[in-house]
Amino acid sequence: METAERTRAVAAATAAAASLGLPVREVTVIQDSNKLTLRLLPSDVLARVAPETDQVAHLEVAIARQLVRAGSPVAAPDPRVGPQVIERDGFVITLWTYYEPMTSRRLPSDDYARALERLHVGMRTLDVPAPHFSDRVERAHQLLVDRGRTPALADTDRQLLLDTLRSASRLVAERAGDEQLLHGEPHPGNVLNTAHGPLFIDFETCCRGPVEFDIAHAPDEVADHCPSADPDVLRACRALVLAMITTWRFDRDDRFPEGRRLGAEWLRRVREVHEREGFGHRR
Repeated sequence: METAERTRAVAAATAAAASLGLPVREVTVIQDSNKLTLRLLPSDVLARVAPETDQVAHLEVAIARQLVRAGSPVAAPDPRVGPQVIERDGFVITLWTYYEPMTSRRLPSDDYARALERLHVGMRTLDVPAPHFSDRVERAHQLLVDRGRTPALADTDRQLLLDTLRSASRLVAERAGDEQLLHGEPHPGNVLNTAHGPLFIDFETCCRGPVEFDIAHAPDEVADHCPSADPDVLRACRALVLAMITTWRFDRDDRFPEGRRLGAEWLRRVREVHEREGFGHRR
C-alpha cells in the first residue's frame, strides 16, 4: 500500500480491534502488498486489511471457519471475535489467530505434502461457490492481450506467455481427472510452519479444479510425496501457474514488492520451460 493508505489501514485495524475489546498498543507489519497484514499487541491478534472494494473477505472467513471445524490444517479466525468481517473507514478487516512461526527449520517437503493432502480432504466436504481455475487463466489472458495494461512486455515475450497459457490449459483440460474445491495458491508464502504443524492461510483465491493445480504452487520436491498426482497434468499446471504469476507481475497496477524483478526472473523460467517441454509452442 502507499504510505498514506497504509497509515489509514493501520488506524482502521487498530480501531476495529479496540471496538471489540482487543487493546492495541503496538503494531507490527507482517506483510504489505495489495493487502496489509498486521500483528496487534498486546492482544496478539493478526489483522488483515484490504480496500473495501475487495469483497472476498466474507468467503475467505467462511471457508476458514468450515475447514477448522473439519479438522483441516488452517489458521483460524480469532476465537475472541469469531468470523467477523469489519468494514471501517474504507477498509474491510478480518481478525485471525496469531501463530508464532517456527524458525529452527524449513518445512520438510513430506510434511508440506501431507498437510496439503489433509487440506484437500477437508475442502472436499465443503459446498461453497467458487470460480473455476480457468477463470483465473482467462484473467491473465486478458492482461496479455491488453497492451495498455501490460506495457512493459516485449511482443515476443507476450506471445510466449499467451502460447504457454493456451497449450498448458489445453493439456490440463484433456488429461485432468476429478475436480474439487482448491486453495488456489498454496505456495510457501501461504503456509505457516508453526508449533501446531503446517497451517494454510489466505483463502481468497479458492477455486475449483484438479488437485495438480494446487500442487503446482508448492516447491517441486513436494510432488515427490504426492504419488496420486498425474505427472503430465502436474507438468502442465506448473507451466500454467508460472505463466500466470509472470503475467501478474507485468500488470501496470501490480503492487507486489519487487514485482518487476520477479517478473523478469520468472519470464526467463518460462522460456526455459518452452525450450525444454514446448509449452510455448502454438498448436
